[in-house]
Amino acid sequence: MYLNDLGIICALGAGKSQVLNSWLTGRYNQPCPVPWLDSKIPALRVQTELPAIPSDFKHYACRNNRLLLAALSQIETAVNRAIQQHGPERIGLVIGTSTSGIAEGEQAVTELYRKGQLPANYHYKQQELGGAAEFLSLYLGICGPAYTVSTTCSSSANALISARRLLKLDLCDAVLVGGSDALCCTTLEGFAALGALSKTGCNPFSKNRDGTLIGEGAALFLMSNTPSPIALLGAGTSSDAYHISAPRPDGSCAYQAMQAALDDADLTAEQVDYVNLHGTATWQNDAMESLAVGQLFGNTVPCSSSKPATGHCLGAAGAIEAGLCWLLLSELNSQNRLPPHLWDGVADPEIYPLKFVINPLKPNGPNLDGTDTSTTSDRTLSKGQINRLESHGVKSLQYCFSNSFAFGGNNVCLLLGHPG
Repeated sequence: MYLNDLGIICALGAGKSQVLNSWLTGRYNQPCPVPWLDSKIPALRVQTELPAIPSDFKHYACRNNRLLLAALSQIETAVNRAIQQHGPERIGLVIGTSTSGIAEGEQAVTELYRKGQLPANYHYKQQELGGAAEFLSLYLGICGPAYTVSTTCSSSANALISARRLLKLDLCDAVLVGGSDALCCTTLEGFAALGALSKTGCNPFSKNRDGTLIGEGAALFLMSNTPSPIALLGAGTSSDAYHISAPRPDGSCAYQAMQAALDDADLTAEQVDYVNLHGTATWQNDAMESLAVGQLFGNTVPCSSSKPATGHCLGAAGAIEAGLCWLLLSELNSQNRLPPHLWDGVADPEIYPLKFVINPLKPNGPNLDGTDTSTTSDRTLSKGQINRLESHGVKSLQYCFSNSFAFGGNNVCLLLGHPG
């Protein structure tokens, strides 16, 4: 199915050009505690000002839905055009999320304990998992199938598969699909309790990795049967059910999901040009993923993890990272540049050695230890440095792979590319 347009917002910025440029040049913000949360755990937050929820939809007023509105605003013209062309009853909506508006629920419960009553502006729809899809369908005035998918870290990747199914079944002519997750104490403290958060910085596949970093954001695609340059060519899923939070160590089920995506697209591993790794920098996940990717691709396909730059956006991660692959395949990346793998460069000798994309120069900006290598106050790159970065690409960029591996072994692999 064709992915006609993309709206995206995350810690890398807002909008296609800004997000792509920040990712390709290896520029990223340092994690810090979130001002509006009680938790002091550092995270990567969206720093762009978000649109307000219109007063007519005040029951849905939460940061998660504001992130969705920010992504929607980038493609709203295309979405409205599809509504006019096909009719509101033929437009579907599938959203992936894992936190919804839990942060607003946390604040409401805090006030309940302090003052004995919930705040007047609190409504359960702010945090209910289905609220995101319900809000957007009402906001846009569409009446096709609208629902939320929640499979933790693979939620919005699964949402893309669900949207494709709606089109294949001829239940819709177009589907607005993606995901959103906003930062909240429940997630930050929960991951900390699991011992899954880094104390130094997200350092995927390094010998020194010690955990992940939580982020937030949203990505929305307009998916339809209308031909366009980029499509969801293949998708694969598996569920290993090995452990509630740990992946199956041998990577066999992750491998099955990746192979299924290739089979679905009728492609071979040798045809894939780039793999966006799940790459959480947790000890077990990276070890498992390196085995699975190595078994399928060997160490010849360029790979990198985007999580040091975006944070792990949980339920939104699948859509955001599919969005990053979409950007690589788009006309915005006319020189076929590849994103650098952001880490300390210390390979773990105990895991399979993958072919990571090497950053051709040290990024002007913060390192993992928080130091800054900038030589100018605005962190600009010289003309020569920009040329070196722009030349760091491949001759052809046809197919991109994106992995999303979730709690409970809910594995999803998406294959985006230029349709033949």
